[in-house]
Formats: sequence, structure tokens, C-alpha cells
Amino acid sequence: MSNVSPNQWGLEQIVADLRASREQLHRTRHPLGIRELPSREAVINIVAGLRAALFPTHWGAPDLTDESVDYYVGHTLESTLRLLAEQIRRALRFLPEHAQTPDADLNARAFEVAREFGTQLPAIRALLVSDIQAAYTGDPAAQHITEILLCYPGVWAMTHHRLAHALHRLGVPLLARFINEIAHSATGIDIHPGAQIDSSFFIDHGTGVVIGETAIIGKNVRVYQAVTLGAKSFAADIDGALIKGNARHPIVEDDVVIYAGATILGRVTIGRGSVIGGNVWLTHSVPPGSSVSQGKVREGERSRERGNDDGAR
Repeated sequence: MSNVSPNQWGLEQIVADLRASREQLHRTRHPLGIRELPSREAVINIVAGLRAALFPTHWGAPDLTDESVDYYVGHTLESTLRLLAEQIRRALRFLPEHAQTPDADLNARAFEVAREFGTQLPAIRALLVSDIQAAYTGDPAAQHITEILLCYPGVWAMTHHRLAHALHRLGVPLLARFINEIAHSATGIDIHPGAQIDSSFFIDHGTGVVIGETAIIGKNVRVYQAVTLGAKSFAADIDGALIKGNARHPIVEDDVVIYAGATILGRVTIGRGSVIGGNVWLTHSVPPGSSVSQGKVREGERSRERGNDDGAR
């Protein structure tokens, strides 16, 4: 087929039709014509660098010693934060308040955000260690911390989420969403970077878990595969456009277990210490200590089966 000419493919007409689609019929370009987008490859490299700095003996260089590890972490962070600042600059341009910001001011703002993000890394690592410990404590199949850190999709997803949530809070929502969607494509776990998740959070198995933007999750919460913390409905304005940012996802208090396939919708509260059984569809709040199974709610009775998992391990 190497001797086929462009004319035989009809390329001139295809190119013309694609231009008409881009420029007239089906425009997707940003209203301000922004062409410099965040880079997926760069974001992947940034997360890899941050992961190596947070857990250098697991994700860093293989030959690190007690004498060299701090140098490695410092060198890795310097190059990674430099890359991050550039991607932050690109993402900030998409915010309405920065649409006309001069380049020099935007560069300065990106640097400040990246520097502030760097100061939060020790606290982010502490949260991730609590998640890892929760996985080790909550999964009888877990052999050691290294297995969890290297192999568990829930920890992979939470590593991305903890980093993304910090950037989201620092005012870079596009880049934060980018980071979490990379984890989503790798694990099947879909967490919006706006979701607030406290310490010792364990996602077991993980595939199909969905956690919405305004969800709030307390300490020591465990969820299994195919759990959804979603919205029940979407408010719209008088023109029918969806209203953004409303609190529309569940609040899950401390020490809650949600088993596989459960769906919890709307701004409802799952009280502390409750157990939500598998495949439950729940659209109302339950008080602390409740045990909810299909067709049955036992309030104030904490399940004695919390150590039971879904039998897959």
C-alpha cells in the first residue's frame, strides 16, 4: 500500500470536512482560544516523582542508603516541583480569573502554588501511611506493608487522590482532575479530587468504586468494590443548566464499613460505626451504629461481622 497517493485516499476532502467540524459545526476549542494544555505525560512523570519522594525505598532508586536518601529526595523534589509549576501555570490559564493574567504574574502564581504544595507533602505522606496501615489491618490476605504499597489499587488511587485533593484546595482543579483521572484509568476507582477523605481510608479490591465531588468521609472508613457515593439529583437554574458545586454527595462518618455493590445517593449521612451491606440502595440518612442490609435497617446495632469480607480473599 506504500504506492497509494494522498489523492486516492480523498484526503483533501477529509481534511476540509474536519476543518469545518472544528471551526464551524462542532467546536470544542476553549472560548479564549487557549492552545497550551497540561500534558498527560508530564503529569504522569510528576506523580511518579512525588511518589518516589514520598516513599523513596519503594518507588525511588534501588540502591539508596541512609546517607544518600535525603539527597535523592531533595533532588527528585526539586526537578518534580519545577515540572509541577509549569503544569500549574498551564492549568491556571483555564480559570476565568486568570484568563487575562499577564504571563509573568501567572508564572509567579504557579510557583507559589507549587511551593505551598511542596510544604504539604509531609502531611500527605502521613495520611497515606494511615491508609496503608488501614489496609494491612483490615485485609487478612495482606502479608506486609510493602505488598500493600506496591500492589493494592486502592492505595494507588489514594496516592493520586491525596495529591490531587491538595492541588484542588490550592485552586488548580483542572490539574487535580487530570491526576485522579490517570488513577481512574489504571484502577477503575473514580474519586473526584474535591472529595474530602480523612485518615485510615481503605478501598478493598477497588474496581468500580465511585466517590463524588462533595462527598465527605471520616476516619477509619472501609469500602469494597463497586461502591458508589453519588448524587441523587442535580439542581438546575431557570434555563435548565446544571448548578455547579452544590453539596449533593453523602457524608460518611468515622468507623463505617460499606460492602460491595452498595449505592448511597444524595446529601445523606451515614452515622458513625454503621455497616452498610452489599448491594444496598440507600437514599436516606441512618443514625450511628446502624446495620443496613437489603430490605432491613437495624438502628443502633453495630454488626459483629465487621471482620467478614466478601469471601474473595
